[in-house]
Amino acid sequence: MSQVVLKDLFARDAPLREQLNKEATNLQKVVLSERQFCDLELILNGGFSPLEGFMTQEDYQSVVHNLRLKSGAVFPIPVTLDVSEKLAESIKVSDRVALLDPRDEQTVLAILTVEDQYVPDKVVEAEKVFGANDRAHPAVEYLFGTADNVYLGGKLQAVNPIRHFDFVAYRYTPSELRSEFERNNWKRVVAFQTRNPMHRAHRELTVRAAKQHSARVLIHPVVGMTKPGDIDHFTRVRVYEAILQRYPKGSAKLSLLPLAMRMAGPREALWHAIIRKNYGASHFIIGRDHAGPGKNSQGQDFYGPYDAQYLVEQYSHEIGINIVPFQMMTYLPDEDIYKPVDQVEAGTRTLNISGTELRRRLLVGAHIPEWFSYPQVVSILRQSYPPKFSQGFVLVVPATADKLVPSALVSALNEDGRRHVSFVPHLDATTFTFAQELQRAGAAVVVSLTEADKSIQIPANWVQVNIGHDESVSEVTFTVLSKLSDEGYL
Repeated sequence: MSQVVLKDLFARDAPLREQLNKEATNLQKVVLSERQFCDLELILNGGFSPLEGFMTQEDYQSVVHNLRLKSGAVFPIPVTLDVSEKLAESIKVSDRVALLDPRDEQTVLAILTVEDQYVPDKVVEAEKVFGANDRAHPAVEYLFGTADNVYLGGKLQAVNPIRHFDFVAYRYTPSELRSEFERNNWKRVVAFQTRNPMHRAHRELTVRAAKQHSARVLIHPVVGMTKPGDIDHFTRVRVYEAILQRYPKGSAKLSLLPLAMRMAGPREALWHAIIRKNYGASHFIIGRDHAGPGKNSQGQDFYGPYDAQYLVEQYSHEIGINIVPFQMMTYLPDEDIYKPVDQVEAGTRTLNISGTELRRRLLVGAHIPEWFSYPQVVSILRQSYPPKFSQGFVLVVPATADKLVPSALVSALNEDGRRHVSFVPHLDATTFTFAQELQRAGAAVVVSLTEADKSIQIPANWVQVNIGHDESVSEVTFTVLSKLSDEGYL
């Protein structure tokens, strides 16, 4: 099996930190996007080994077409630094550029030595990497709707450490996690990838996998960017903390992965396996429809349910990690146990609750049985996602509306008095999350879209204000308020 050489750039460049900080004061600055910030962290800490920077055109083309770097190493997902044409015009090959933390737009995290500047064929990237040029795929929508059109490639030097302020105890780097495994004599570790809350079926699946391979369990959830509409990572980590107590003592560990997912199905699963190998795992669980984004624009699944398993098994020996394929777990009420569906005899009574049904039960406050999830987990989910009658609502005013409409709605809702009212003048990653949190807290939120907000996907539970051609501001306001229920929600 392959022996991965961990590229820990933080450790490598630590002695140069003072020198690099001084140099960075005179360099051109680039503020990273949220995705680039996630990618940078995993390049610098070694999670994306053998990468030492953002991909040059030669590496990019090889990855897109062959799932390999130009060196021949398996790597299935392009990791690129996209910039605008205007910014690219001010940067030339051999320049050194300081990359800034997007949270404060000041802290220099790394210096990029620009080796390459190129314009990708995004249609080819979409078709090869994601399987279709279909904007129903969140990564394709990001590629065309958010990502800029010029890619910069080159090696990185780490300057300042990336600081996090939530769940710090669980944010292990690959080097730190490998050391933990060695210190505790964990020679065989089964890693479990998730972007969702864990319930009884997930606990049973991971325990079963660990027993089969005489291994310990690494719960390794993604806390970077996941699929739009997913449950926030703060809630999920509290769930993981609760479910960790359900494992035999000393058999499981929780570590958080700051990954920006692409939802690329089979390719993403192979990428996840490489990352887990870098973090020290010996085995990796791949379940049904691993990292699948759901339905395409024709209503069909983007990928087959077990395509990810088939692809990763082809490369498992080369990348140096054992694949643990698992089918969906189902509950057998007559025996009070979970089993993989392929091991259930025909005619056996089974029970399941889908993700859609779980969200419905949370929304209406319906019962969630203990056979499906643990009471502590359900309590955490209900706290973060109270039923609709306890929540507020978000009104979305289109960019084409009369500019007085948002102000009129805020005034009218304040007069109504049954909800605290907040106004969001435009949407970006921060205000989007702010609006969601206000809604969960019971507020009425009025969001005024601008032309620049067109690429943002509006959640299904937000109410878009439909305005007729001849409707006045007063008529629009009256129409909206007339739809309020007795409890004061839409």
